[in-house]
Amino acid sequence: MTELPALPEDSFQRVLCVVAHPDDMEYGTSAAVARWTARGIDVAYLLLTRGEAGMPNPPEETARLRLAEQRAACAAVGVTELTVLEHPDGMLVYSLDLRRDICWAIRRFKPDAVISGGYEIESPMGFDQADHRAAGLATIDAVRDAGNRWVFAEQIDDEGLEPWSARWILIPGLVGGLEVTHGVDVTGEPLQRGIASLEAHAAYLAALPDHPAPADFIPTFLALNGKAMGVEHAVLFRAHDLQAPPDPLTESLAD
Repeated sequence: MTELPALPEDSFQRVLCVVAHPDDMEYGTSAAVARWTARGIDVAYLLLTRGEAGMPNPPEETARLRLAEQRAACAAVGVTELTVLEHPDGMLVYSLDLRRDICWAIRRFKPDAVISGGYEIESPMGFDQADHRAAGLATIDAVRDAGNRWVFAEQIDDEGLEPWSARWILIPGLVGGLEVTHGVDVTGEPLQRGIASLEAHAAYLAALPDHPAPADFIPTFLALNGKAMGVEHAVLFRAHDLQAPPDPLTESLAD
């Protein structure tokens, strides 16, 4: 099998990670973030919910706890910019409002690359959670929205933002799941910092029956990913270069 190429990190300096919940970045992808921030790449997180439905505690108490843990998780991988919206956890829906909010974050942060969660019903881990699917699809559409001056024009006319066209959409994947195209070598310190970022969600993980310790499973599946790239540990992505020339089939369909 041909080894996956490395993601061309010299093509981006700012990355916006858009996820539904506190902890969504920490199941492997944050190890790539740790590598990037150590190399001077600016990474920001946008959480669409506060995660208030994720524990048996009262929702407001859960939200406060989970956001405190998320801030600690961000610190573990060098992320200093965390924006949290208040869409309802467990009931996130694809909507113009959701697209508008993500578009606003893209125009404000001006990322070269946007990380979006999966949008498929099934994943290698089983049926994906509904919030994840809504977040993934809305993020993909918001990337296009952000570059169109006439979509959510009030952000430009009233708030002083400008259209922004990101180059990359990066969708995390695993060997055997989503068709992946590129990898990020996270061997060594990035892996350890990624593990620490999930460990920061200690109260949340303690509320999940039989959840394995992060150090017991994250290295295992990132090692499987690493084999696809020819390294010890890797985070894999399906990478869409929105500035790449269209392939001949796309050109013929556009004629």
